[in-house]
Amino acid sequence: MKLVIALGGNALMQRGEPLSMATQWNNARVAAQSLAPVARTHQVILTHGNGPQVGLLAMQADAFKGAEPYPFDVMGAATEGMIGYMLEQALGNILGYDVPVATLLTRVEVDRDDPEFSDPSKFVGPVFDEAQAEQMAAAHGWVFRQDGRKWRRVMPSPQPKRILWHRPIRWLLDNGTLVICAGGGGIPVVDTGENRMEGVEAVIDKDRASSLLAAHIPADLFVIATDVPGVYENYNTPQQKLLHKVTAEQLMTGAFSRGSMGPKIEAAVNFVRKTGKCAAIGSLSQIKEITAGEAGTWIYPDEKALKTA
Repeated sequence: MKLVIALGGNALMQRGEPLSMATQWNNARVAAQSLAPVARTHQVILTHGNGPQVGLLAMQADAFKGAEPYPFDVMGAATEGMIGYMLEQALGNILGYDVPVATLLTRVEVDRDDPEFSDPSKFVGPVFDEAQAEQMAAAHGWVFRQDGRKWRRVMPSPQPKRILWHRPIRWLLDNGTLVICAGGGGIPVVDTGENRMEGVEAVIDKDRASSLLAAHIPADLFVIATDVPGVYENYNTPQQKLLHKVTAEQLMTGAFSRGSMGPKIEAAVNFVRKTGKCAAIGSLSQIKEITAGEAGTWIYPDEKALKTA
């Protein structure tokens, strides 16, 4: 199968862990161990988040007095290369010469009039207590929102419109390469009106960008790999139940806790509705079982497809 597998930003830097390269390298190796068996059997496009990394890079850049901070499109490109390198190295050390691995910087077009630019919602960087957040907001003009019991900086997260370009990705895929691309949702760019692109201050949601990419390749299966076994009905209550098979319509109308799962559900459902194929949400540690249909939450286009699965 042609698979698009979207790794969460926390796959390399999890909540509560030290913000160090050693931590990220260790998490990259753990991710590669899970992904390698799938890469030997299927054609894989791997995407990933970058929220913790791009937020930390922004803080580091702002620490030097008198130096102009890098814009977020440039930092998005930097983290796309950095994280791609770590995943590429970790996977290459396991796969050897059997499966070549390549990382591509990927521009993604957004609309400069997207409402996110006036009401940002995307969490980036580490967490802070309320007093720290207020101090940094006053000092730098950053916008913070509550994330659980802590506070995090937020950036605009406009809807992705178009991946630039699909052809190099398809060419590498068709020639047996595991492709790492659209990292952090891709580098956000807008059309200036003269068929020229320029970067903007934003961070695109990686699940939305991955869904768009998966629909255009097109992938046979779109997998969102996270840190939970799948989508739960009545999550975090005594009645919680892991859903194994569900239709796109049921998933959008059921009693599910959106929370951080909201963008993942939206992205999976959009892919299913556009392509008529399945998507799956589940744990990275079970990625082999998910692709075999033995784990995770599988989302089907309709009741007929679900019953014949």
